[in-house]
Amino acid sequence: MVGLQGLLGVGFAVVVAVRALGADIGVGNAIGEAVYFALIGAALGWVGWGLTAGRRWARTPAIVAQLLLLPVVYSLIGPSRQLLLGIVTGVIVIGTFLLLISERSRMWSMGLDLPDARP
Repeated sequence: MVGLQGLLGVGFAVVVAVRALGADIGVGNAIGEAVYFALIGAALGWVGWGLTAGRRWARTPAIVAQLLLLPVVYSLIGPSRQLLLGIVTGVIVIGTFLLLISERSRMWSMGLDLPDARP
């Protein structure tokens, strides 16, 4: 799920860049926003790869990313009034967060899931 969030971030960056080139808005600001989302998306993609590859370092940045996405969920549900999108995003973000902080995930991150590990 974290890797998918990264891909969505990169995709959003592409959409922002394309829309900026065809609009009469400040292209510099829009390109800056696109670069920002591309970097964040790439970082999330890297963290998602780390989780998939079994790298223990990737758990903490993934948890932080989910916590940082909670205000996005609030914004979608509240001020933006995009209830369906907000609920779907909230289920994904909260579900991913709960999986990342589960007991099994914690044990894995500390290396205690290995057969020869001692508490």
